[in-house]
Amino acid sequence: MVETVSISKSLRQWTDLFMHQSMRGWNRFVKESGLTMAQFSVLMQLHYKKQVGISEVGERFGVSPAAASQLADKLVQADLIERAEDPADRRVKLIQLSQRGKKLVETGLAERYRWMDGITSSLDAQDKAKVAEALRILTEAAHSLIEAP
Repeated sequence: MVETVSISKSLRQWTDLFMHQSMRGWNRFVKESGLTMAQFSVLMQLHYKKQVGISEVGERFGVSPAAASQLADKLVQADLIERAEDPADRRVKLIQLSQRGKKLVETGLAERYRWMDGITSSLDAQDKAKVAEALRILTEAAHSLIEAP
């Protein structure tokens, strides 16, 4: 029981630190880019999903289709996304990252995780191997819980 409490406490401490540092870098980058967090969140959604419909953006962020369309309009005007008709249904508008949008997201991700490079560079080879193995175990455990029915 003591070991479980210790692991849980350590994970919580790491998660708190990780989230604080990660979001701090993220918020700073988004603010410096001149975008709102909602706008950058759309870019991130497109980064991971590649292409989505305007209605999916609205559903994801809990806004009306009109509000999602306005959000997309601003990103199109900034040349961060491209909009096209869905070949299967011309009424549906699909959006995806433009080259400029892809570059901005990649820069943002690098900024978000830059501090982790500093952590890993301060570890010796043996500690890096231990951390990598522990994270592999945790990732597998997390996946098994997520994928469980």
